[in-house]
Amino acid sequence: MRRIKITIAYDGTAFHGWQIQPGLPTIQGVLEELLAGMEGAPVPVIGSGRTDAGVHALAQVAAFDLANPIPAENLRRALNRLLPPSIRITEAVETAPDFHPRFQAVSKTYEYRIWRGEVCPPFERAYVHHHPYPLELAPMLELATLIQGEHDFSAFAAADETDALGRSKVRTIYSSALCSHENRLMYRVRGSGFLKHMVRNIAGTLLEAGKGNLTSEEMRARLQPGFPGKAGPCAPARGLFLMHVEYP
Repeated sequence: MRRIKITIAYDGTAFHGWQIQPGLPTIQGVLEELLAGMEGAPVPVIGSGRTDAGVHALAQVAAFDLANPIPAENLRRALNRLLPPSIRITEAVETAPDFHPRFQAVSKTYEYRIWRGEVCPPFERAYVHHHPYPLELAPMLELATLIQGEHDFSAFAAADETDALGRSKVRTIYSSALCSHENRLMYRVRGSGFLKHMVRNIAGTLLEAGKGNLTSEEMRARLQPGFPGKAGPCAPARGLFLMHVEYP
C-alpha cells in the first residue's frame, strides 16, 4: 500500500460540503467513488478538515492509501479527466505511510470575500457575500486584530456533534486582517485550527462592527470563556475560501 497526498481546488457551490452525506453530492464522496473504481475496493479519503456546503477551496489537502501502482502524477491526470470541472487535483505525491492531513497540520489560512458595490457582477456572485450597504472600515480593522492570539472561540462556533466530548474550543490565531480594494473587501485569517462556522461567524461579527453595532469591548467579551450567547450572525458560505494548509 502507498499513501498518496493530494492538493485539491474546488468550487463548492454545487456540493454539500467536504464530508460524505448519504444521497448528497460532496467533495469526499466524489473522490472516494472515483478512487474505488480505480482500486476495485473502497478507498477512504481523509481531508485536512471539513468545509461547509457552498464553501470553496484553493488548496484543500487529503490523503488515502492505494495498492494500484499508478504513478502519482499519472493518478492526478486520471482523476482530473474523471472529476467534474468544479474539482481539480493540483498536486499528487507519495508521502509517508503515517501522514495524516488533519492531525499533522500546523496551520490553516482562510479568506472571506465581500463585494461592496451596489451591483454584484454575475461572475462574482457565487464567490462573494454581496453587501452593498454602508460600512465603517476603521472599527472592522481594529476588531480584526483583536482576534489574534489564543482565545476561547466558543461564542464563534456552531453546534457540532463532537460537543458532547467536551473538547476545548481554545484556538490560536496567528494573523487576522482586513484589506480593501475597490469594491472588494477581504478578511484573511491564519490559525492553528478552526471550529465549525468559526470564520463565517467572525466575518459576520466584523460586519456588525462595520455597521456600528459592536464595540471593541464587546468583541473582547465574546472572546472570553463562558460568554453567554453567540458572537454575531453567520456570514454566507459562498464568500469563504480555504486558501492553504501548512505542515511541518
